[in-house]
Amino acid sequence: MPEDHDWEAYKVPPTRTPAVESTAPLPNPVPFLQTLFSYVLDAPVTFVREWIERQQSKNKFYYYHQKFRRVPDLSECLEGDYLCFFEAEAQWRRDRMVDQEIVEIVRERLGACKQREGPNQFQNCAKEVELLKQVTKAYQDRYGDLGYHGNARTCLMKQKHRMMEERKAAQ
Repeated sequence: MPEDHDWEAYKVPPTRTPAVESTAPLPNPVPFLQTLFSYVLDAPVTFVREWIERQQSKNKFYYYHQKFRRVPDLSECLEGDYLCFFEAEAQWRRDRMVDQEIVEIVRERLGACKQREGPNQFQNCAKEVELLKQVTKAYQDRYGDLGYHGNARTCLMKQKHRMMEERKAAQ
């Protein structure tokens, strides 16, 4: 690079930017409006929000970890105890949803194993296949043939009939 470069063609920027002098007769309203907004709207809202967050942090509620107490089964309810019937029905529905999720998780594990193993899936995923067979058989034994509108009473009757058939087959 030559030493005799042209300073007029490539001017050096000034070291300090000059302050813009206001020529307007009135002061600038923007800083005043920003301060007004900060004190009138932003500060109270921020205070209330921080107070709510402090209150919520004291007693956290995790809705996705809600634990229900086990209620008596439908066979343990007294005759005419409709509240017990309702609770047993709700418990049965929760149990059915949990069992459905268990079957789905085992099915996903088998699918992941098949995807991972490829052509060797038959020998390397045999344990997952056997587990899926056991889980689906248990689910079918309990909830199969109930349909979408199945309830705790029909499930209990199905269990009773299955036990009677097993007892007859044993004799």
